[in-house]
Parts: sequence; C-alpha cells; structure tokens
Amino acid sequence: MKAKMNWYVCVLLVLFGGQVLAQSEQEEYIQVITKRSEKIISTLDITDSTKFYQVRDMLAAQYAAVNAHHEEREEAIKKLKAEYAGQAEVLEEKRTQYEALEDVKLREMHSTFVDALGNLIQPEQIEKIKDGMTYGVLPLTYKAYQDMIPSLTAEQKEKILVYLTEARELAMDAPGSKEKHGVFGKFKGRINNYLSAEGYNLQEERTRWQERIAQEKTDKSQELN
Repeated sequence: MKAKMNWYVCVLLVLFGGQVLAQSEQEEYIQVITKRSEKIISTLDITDSTKFYQVRDMLAAQYAAVNAHHEEREEAIKKLKAEYAGQAEVLEEKRTQYEALEDVKLREMHSTFVDALGNLIQPEQIEKIKDGMTYGVLPLTYKAYQDMIPSLTAEQKEKILVYLTEARELAMDAPGSKEKHGVFGKFKGRINNYLSAEGYNLQEERTRWQERIAQEKTDKSQELN
C-alpha cells in the first residue's frame, strides 16, 4: 500500500510545501483525508485494487488541494484587509476582484477532478463520490421533500433536484462541514421560495408530515404489541 501512495504523498507535500506545517501535522492530515477517501471509495464496488487506490488517492489529493486553496485564499484576504484598512470601498472592490479570480480557479480544479474520475469510473460511481464528499445531503434532502409533500409533480421534483445538484457541486469545493451544509442551506431557501410560489404552505406541509411520522410510529408500536 505504501508503494501505491508514493506519488500521492508527493502531491500533498507539494500542495503544503508553502505552508508552515510540522511534518507530524502533515502526516496526520494525510492520514485523515486518506481514511475519509477510502471510506467513500469503498462504497463503489471497485474490484480492481489498482483502480481502487488510484481513485482513493485522487480523491484524497482533491481534498488536500481544496483545503490548500481555501487556506491560501484566507491568508490573501487577511493581507488585503491589512493593506486597505480604513478604505472600506477600495477593500470591497479589491476583495471582489480577487475572489472572482479564485472562484474561477476553484471551478477549474473541480472540473479537472471530475473529468479525471470520468476516465477511471462510471457516472453512477462519480455520483456516489459527490454524495460522499457532501455527507449525502442531496439524496436525504430530496427524499425529505418528497416525503413532506407527497403531491409534488414530476416537474416540481425535477426543479428541486436541479437546485440540490447545483448545491452539491458547490459544496464539494467548500472547505469544511459547516461551509458545505451552509451551501445546502442557501439552496434549501431557494427551494422553499420556489415551492411557496407554487402554492404550497410549507409550515402546514411540515406539520402534516410530522403527524404522519408520529402516526407511523404509533402503528408500528401497536403491531409489536
């Protein structure tokens, strides 16, 4: 296994080469993202061990690249704040310009990663990786909306899925759990606004859903007794 990881460790060391991290911290971080990646890739049913480690290491390297991007971005913004302290309008302009360029870099990094996966595994397996990187929020939320509002039309379901898919793509590039969930939170707000415009009273729908769940629990309890 160590032999299979050599190139990948080199990639990570290059990514972190400009950062002040102790060797032990680097090794610990590599272990964490490798374990996380292996857990996700284990759900793909890849029987070829070489391909398994290729995909695992590719995912771990993506985690490292995204992390490095956001850390460098945070440092750059701190420098802008220091350089343009007391010049709110100039700072806002400079920061907006800088972040626009960084967003382009992040999207390119994202596309390169997904394209590289496409050369090794099937589309449905890539979907599982995307869900794994975002804690399965897309399928869980999509199911929740359908459970909450059984009367959703096919068109409405499709619209919800489009919103959640866009959220997942952005969340993949967010630096941590809080930020990833924050991305989905924004898109859930858009979905709720859309459903409200479609004539649904979400508070009433949510209340009826909770009542159905409670009734199902009661029914199961009575069956057991």
